Amino acid sequence: MSARTPYIAANWKMHKTIAETEAFLGELLPAVAEADDVDVVICPPYPSLVPAIELSARSRVRIAAQNMHEDESGAFTGEVSAPMLTEIGTDAVVLGHSERRTHFNETDEALARKVVTALDAGLEPILCVGETEAERDAEATESVLLRQVTRDLGSVVDRRIADVVIAYEPVWAIGTGRTATPDQADEATSFIRRTVAGRSTEAAERLRILYGGSVKPANAAELMARDSIDGALVGGASLDPADFAAIVEASRP
Repeated sequence: MSARTPYIAANWKMHKTIAETEAFLGELLPAVAEADDVDVVICPPYPSLVPAIELSARSRVRIAAQNMHEDESGAFTGEVSAPMLTEIGTDAVVLGHSERRTHFNETDEALARKVVTALDAGLEPILCVGETEAERDAEATESVLLRQVTRDLGSVVDRRIADVVIAYEPVWAIGTGRTATPDQADEATSFIRRTVAGRSTEAAERLRILYGGSVKPANAAELMARDSIDGALVGGASLDPADFAAIVEASRP
């Protein structure tokens, strides 16, 4: 079994008001209080960041934003910067989710800048990569992952690569109810680790790689059993505190 600490993150997307966030954490925090061998991260919408940070302050649960701009300030209506996130105590930030790439035209070039900005600000980047259904059908999964990982980490110095968390999320499995088989997830996450090893074998060994895409309590243990998979970026199942706690439990060494 890998010595890497399991990492389970909840991506709420555009769900949960502040009141719902408070109720969720009221149930979740006691349920995961004994899981001191797992890094648990909640990624709420921007309005819920401060209350989530305050409620989880005395727990091991950490809070991440779902996106940020690469510049510290400027005429970017609707965007949030790294200094704004660190000022309120945010620990991490999701970057490059497929919904950001698809709906908001986020590019690998922009992500390369964002990853470095996050690291320099003291935020842990959760970098999402993954292929579409058409790309998988065209047997282009590895070429897509190679491009994304290489470009998105292109400006990160070798000694800091392992400070990034990479989430492999096949686009065809996000919110569809379809899940990559453990073999498919293992093949993709192993390829990502080999790609990173091309730059630094030490970083590749330390790097945590998550699987995301319709992760549920019923399939979490089987996915987490693979040595190449260090955790999960959970979507729909993370909206229920009992389901999310069960996924955390399934990831414990």
